[in-house]
Amino acid sequence: MTSLLRTRAVAGTFVALVGLGTLAACGDGGGTTVSTKDARVKVDDDKVTVETSDWAKGLVARSRAMLCHGSDAERCYAEAVERLGRTRLRPDLARAHLLYGEWLSDEGRRADARHQLRTSYDLFTAMGAEAFTERARRDLVAVGEKVRKREVDMHTELTPQEAHIAALARDGHTNPEIAATLFLSARTVEWHLHKIFTKLDVTSRKDLDRVLAVRGHRAASGSAWWGN
Repeated sequence: MTSLLRTRAVAGTFVALVGLGTLAACGDGGGTTVSTKDARVKVDDDKVTVETSDWAKGLVARSRAMLCHGSDAERCYAEAVERLGRTRLRPDLARAHLLYGEWLSDEGRRADARHQLRTSYDLFTAMGAEAFTERARRDLVAVGEKVRKREVDMHTELTPQEAHIAALARDGHTNPEIAATLFLSARTVEWHLHKIFTKLDVTSRKDLDRVLAVRGHRAASGSAWWGN
């Protein structure tokens, strides 16, 4: 019973992470199926089977690792990092490295933890994910690595994500197109552009080319931003 509850918890965590699926009991055997537009997760007795993408399998491996202990947890974290590393979704990969590093730190393996946390820190920094960047920085300091706290004038300096959105807007992409490229909502892109215009002291997209050229911001392709 405990193992069944654990496997169902993994499936439920997957749904919560993806935010797209439904959880439903199947038949009289107590089996459970989680379905999303990208994957199906089957739970039968004490076994979880994930079908389709590396991204889906990576998310489930990461969730399962948080419910396991010892070598089982490490195997799951390693699988999550490997599978998510083959996708273009850098935020999920960075989170996997972060959680893996924190687990290694708790296990007293400081040198191994530093490698995972440094990778996480670099990924979150490149994405402009300030809260996660700071969390990774604190974790790195805790395992003995010296990391200087970023001192940026956030009132005028664009984050890496804002710079990328600004470059895409400058090149003529619409809000929905930018949203699709960066896996954001169009409303979120609009909110970012409002902040960008305020920071750059401009009022329209046609001013972005001049201002970004002066500041040295260059366009980055979607593959460079998210990875392959």
